[in-house]
Amino acid sequence: MFKTLALAVFVFASLWLRDAAALEQIPEPVQRIIRTFKIPHGSISMIVHDVAAESPVVSLNPTVPRNPASAIKLLTTFVALDVLGPTYTWATELYALGPINNGVLDGDLVLKGYGDPYLVVEEFWKMLGALRDQGVATINGDLVIDDSHFAVPMLDPGAFDRQPHRLYNVIPSAALVNFKAVEFGFTPAGDGIHVRIRARPELPNLTITNRLSIIKGPCRGYELGITMDIPDPAVADRVVFSGQFPSACRSHTMHRSVLQPASYAFGTFQRLWGHWGGTISGGFREGLAPENGRPLVVWQSRPLGEIIRAVNKWSNNVMTRLLLYSLATAKFDPPVTKDQGIEVLRDYLRQNGLDDTDLHIDNGAGLSRDTRTTAELMTGLLRHAYRSPYMPEFIASMSINGLDGTTRRRFRGRPEAGHMHLKTGRLDGVSAIVGYVFATSGKTYSIVLLINHNNVHKGPGIEIQNALLKWVYRQ
Repeated sequence: MFKTLALAVFVFASLWLRDAAALEQIPEPVQRIIRTFKIPHGSISMIVHDVAAESPVVSLNPTVPRNPASAIKLLTTFVALDVLGPTYTWATELYALGPINNGVLDGDLVLKGYGDPYLVVEEFWKMLGALRDQGVATINGDLVIDDSHFAVPMLDPGAFDRQPHRLYNVIPSAALVNFKAVEFGFTPAGDGIHVRIRARPELPNLTITNRLSIIKGPCRGYELGITMDIPDPAVADRVVFSGQFPSACRSHTMHRSVLQPASYAFGTFQRLWGHWGGTISGGFREGLAPENGRPLVVWQSRPLGEIIRAVNKWSNNVMTRLLLYSLATAKFDPPVTKDQGIEVLRDYLRQNGLDDTDLHIDNGAGLSRDTRTTAELMTGLLRHAYRSPYMPEFIASMSINGLDGTTRRRFRGRPEAGHMHLKTGRLDGVSAIVGYVFATSGKTYSIVLLINHNNVHKGPGIEIQNALLKWVYRQ
């Protein structure tokens, strides 16, 4: 019994000394903020590591699994960058299901998607220009949408936070066009009574009902008093705006997801095909491209090395989710699944000596209450990536503090501006920042800070982040 008690005391003392040593490593300016907001050290994981050194400068709770929120995108994007390569592109194919004579396609046109994460309006417009160059002007048939490259289950886009029409909740599709997004703009009509609404892009299959009116008052309030309702969420082809718009407001913008992937693609096609002088007589339906057919047009996306800039700088969720599906194609035949993408990701980590034991990936984007990783794994990833030949593309994909992306306001106009490449993460109760700091000494540090605690997302998290970033910059 004495030996057992002595062993217990020894273990307790060892753990206490280890934890005390870890706490001593935390810079005093950071400790001061932590104490001010009364954040328990047990809720914080932190590693600061000179990329050229073997041991970290600061290490606190490195192996505790925590929710990193959107900071997990760095894991998904770097693995995709290294597995698929920076010049990897996605094809979107157009097939004619009938003869073409004198500019008339007598039959359907098939659009087959392969998961292009950035098939935005501009790219779609250029693709239709390439179709016009093939001599097609009139389509006597339907637009057939083939999204069979990915096996995406039926998912509720509002499951995460009951906001199904927010852009961050868009469900992936192999034939996703422009993130299924519409920018709604609101301006006073000038008569003191009505409000004008414009939509970009203007989709002919989307109905907008305007029940807005002007109310005299200051320009303030959530969404400036505008409420959006979609009466039939299953098709989402009609939006109703109601409420009272303050008279002091000059304009307001709201970005929302509408329609379904196939109907949105068709509406975009109708609008942009008309820009090229083209017409289509039919509607749309979902179907398959001919198995051994020859496409009229093969439109290639922008390269992956460029795509990940939009992902990481602006934290685009659906683009990241599409990357995870695309990863699966490195090992599996289509239709590929999300779980196959996760398998490829885990294989990569293990092959490169990165411990994935405590990693839990939900969708690769961090829009999940269940995602978990450790500061140790994220630090390992940053150090591994820094030694990679694709390090420049990876670092360039991150937000540059004070200049662009999600950290464009951090230290703006101060000496620290432009010296950090970072990825942020934020959910209720989660605050995270991961990336690289180029210090005044000329050294480069990787930094990982993961905090999971009630209300840390409301301000304390950013205060702690900024204190740590400033301290590292001065090293």
